[in-house]
Amino acid sequence: MRNAQLADLLRPQTIDDIVGQEHLFGERGVIRRMLEGGRITNMIFFGPPGTGKTTAASIIAKHSDMDFHKLNATSASTADVKEVLRGSGNLFGQRGVLLYIDEIQYFNRKQQQSLLEYIEDGRVTLIASTTENPHFYVYNAIISRSSLFEFKPVASSECAKMLYRALDYLNKENGTEKTVSEKTIEYIARAAGGDVRRSIGLFENAYFAAEGEIIPEDADKFNYGVGNYNDDVHYDMLGCLQKSIRGSDPDAAAFYVAKMVEQGDIISLCRRLQVIACEDIGLAYPQAPAIVKACCDSARELGLPEARIPLGHAAIMLATLPKSNTQHLAVDAALEDVRAGRGNVPPIHLQSPLFKGYKYPHDYPNRYVEQQYLPDDLKNRKYYYFGDNKTEKAAEEYWKKIKGK
Repeated sequence: MRNAQLADLLRPQTIDDIVGQEHLFGERGVIRRMLEGGRITNMIFFGPPGTGKTTAASIIAKHSDMDFHKLNATSASTADVKEVLRGSGNLFGQRGVLLYIDEIQYFNRKQQQSLLEYIEDGRVTLIASTTENPHFYVYNAIISRSSLFEFKPVASSECAKMLYRALDYLNKENGTEKTVSEKTIEYIARAAGGDVRRSIGLFENAYFAAEGEIIPEDADKFNYGVGNYNDDVHYDMLGCLQKSIRGSDPDAAAFYVAKMVEQGDIISLCRRLQVIACEDIGLAYPQAPAIVKACCDSARELGLPEARIPLGHAAIMLATLPKSNTQHLAVDAALEDVRAGRGNVPPIHLQSPLFKGYKYPHDYPNRYVEQQYLPDDLKNRKYYYFGDNKTEKAAEEYWKKIKGK
């Protein structure tokens, strides 16, 4: 029985076999022209998964005749990087080392910095790939020494080419003569949302579910949220996490953190946890955003698998904390007035350069003096209401005290 993934078995071996990315590998594609001109530079590939980044690196390696090494940043350590770099000085490294780092956003700053010396003197040519914006997650010094290339979701018509190859391969391997209509090929290709690898996986499952001709219903049996890295399932998982924390369920929070970690997506998880700290815990525990930010920074530094520990810490802490959305509601209410064009002129005593009539609160008892801060057309508007949690109740009592109310 075959153990290798069908997508890997069908992986293009030449530039002409690549589907999609016409702007990079087409007849006038920039990377094709570079290779034809004998030029191989440091490169950063960014874009959704399943769009050919790893395939492109492997094909470029064949063109280069360099000593090729591949690392995945989700599991590689600094020691793995150093081992490759040490090889740049041996007999094989004399022809140059081409190092491909997949998911480089999971390497911390120190790991990325360790590459600089070797990139600078030409001992190592780096190709890195990421599904994130490289300007946010790749060390600036590496970006400045590299060329950036965007990989776009693959059009369904291009995915279809790989599905026909998959049909030929599966029929030959299994001694069958199953068929598929152009309509079904298009249906499966579109269902993958621009991810070639997922389209092949969906097609393979449909192939074995079909009795003769493969039909869309065969694919539907396996099409649970197949799509690109921004698909509904991805956001459903994040939404389930947030609702579980908002509902004070630490067990569900632990489960959804584990689900996201297992998918290797700690970046989205960090973003959502930081939103939750402000949106759902808010002023009930004002330290939550700072603690969660520290946990997320730690997770990014550690990388997987250890990242699960600070992320779990953050999620379960948030689930067990008191909740408040008062500040969130206040800002949203204020936004309605802003978007309605209200409040464009602040009170005269708040306007520079004279601040005529402004009262300096520190000159008054309790560091408070009553005066107008909102624009005239909003001067009686109330956006914020204290929550019923301990922290906001204490703030409300203090407020009443200093205002003599």
